[in-house]
Amino acid sequence: MEARLRRAFLRPILEEEPLASRVLTVATSPYARLAFAGVAGAVVVWGVVNAVTAVGAMNRGIERPVVATATVAAAKPVPPPPPPPAFVFDAPLPGRVVNSPFGLRQMPWEENGRLHEGVDIAAPAGAPVHVATDGVVVRSGTSSTYGRFVEVAHKDGFRTFYAHLGRDAGLKSGTFVRRGATVAYVGDSGRSTGSHLHFELRNKGGLPLNPVLFMGKSFAEADDLPLKAAAKVGSKVRLAQVSRWPDGVKARDAEGQVTRVKGGRVRVRINVIDG
Repeated sequence: MEARLRRAFLRPILEEEPLASRVLTVATSPYARLAFAGVAGAVVVWGVVNAVTAVGAMNRGIERPVVATATVAAAKPVPPPPPPPAFVFDAPLPGRVVNSPFGLRQMPWEENGRLHEGVDIAAPAGAPVHVATDGVVVRSGTSSTYGRFVEVAHKDGFRTFYAHLGRDAGLKSGTFVRRGATVAYVGDSGRSTGSHLHFELRNKGGLPLNPVLFMGKSFAEADDLPLKAAAKVGSKVRLAQVSRWPDGVKARDAEGQVTRVKGGRVRVRINVIDG
């Protein structure tokens, strides 16, 4: 009885299709293959995402190399050169000293002081005299007082005058001369008390100016020219002392108390020193 019950219970089980066969049947169905492919694809995507995330996390912990970039300094614009000065005046005898300045001066043979309209620059005879600035020779000749002289005209009406020359450079009127060119040579002509150059500078109105305020200087514009200061004449009379008397002015005795000028007129000599 018991054996029959066991056979009856197990028969359905034993007669069923084996599990492996059922699994194989399911696996070989089209739907199963699609499901399997979907799962496999999801696994692959998940793995790729995890790999990328892991690599990114690793890279964040590593200092990335800094790419050096070439830095080119911007060139600063070069400012244009300043314009040349409008006026440049050289000394007619560079390196020589003015020994008789511009202003009121009284010579030993004069009764009163008068304006010394230029400056006297001592120099040995034959020293070259240079034109102070660009200009045109307007005249040259000989005077009883100035001796041999040369006069040069410049822009803006300025004129320079060179006197007591030994000789001029043979420049004719109308000759253009550059600043620094030789126009004459130092001498002792005219009413001179020794070898020197008498140098004058005048404005376009003929007014004498103090050359010292111009010699060896340059001026950017006409407004920079010291015209007012150069035209100023102080009230003090400078009493001059000379090394010798000029021709035409003779001392009467060894003491030199009385002088006789050309024409026979007698004057009293004034013994003075530089003031």
